[in-house]
This record gives sequence, C-alpha cells and structure tokens, in this order.
Amino acid sequence: MITIKEVEHVAKLARLDLGEEEKVQFLEQLNKIIGYFNQLNEVKTDGIEPMAHSIPIVNVMREDAACDANLRDEILSNAPLEENGYFRVPRISEE
Repeated sequence: MITIKEVEHVAKLARLDLGEEEKVQFLEQLNKIIGYFNQLNEVKTDGIEPMAHSIPIVNVMREDAACDANLRDEILSNAPLEENGYFRVPRISEE
C-alpha cells in the first residue's frame, strides 16, 4: 500500500501543492486503485491468450493501391478562394 510520504513525493514530482486533507484523500484513493489491481492479479489467466479486442476485427479499409487520378480541379472546387491551382488563404502576417 502507499504511504503519505509516497503521496507527497508524487505530488512534488507533479508540482502539486496538496493540503493535509488532500493528501489523505489521495492516499485513500490510490490505495483503493492498488487494491483493485491486486484483485485482478488474483484472477487465474493461465493458458489464456492475450488479445486486443473481445471480438475478431478485420481491417475494413480499402486496399492501398496507387492510381493516376488528377482530382485537383474537383478538390479546388470546394475551396472558397483558389489561385493558380492552389488554395488561397488570407494573409496572417504583416511582412
């Protein structure tokens, strides 16, 4: 379990100025969290394969294939301002 001294150390690392009540509150909360992890460590997981998802997931993205599509005009048709084949944006600096 965590001690007040460890809570003070973590608070110092995080540059937090905790009052005595807050230290006690964080001590209780952190000890509960560690207790939950200890409960999880008691679960028997021998022979269980690690997984990233609870259901099988298949990549649903399209195949990455090169194409020779020139979509510049179509893309620029959505732009509020266009100049010489590029997006025109308002000037933001005064040089």
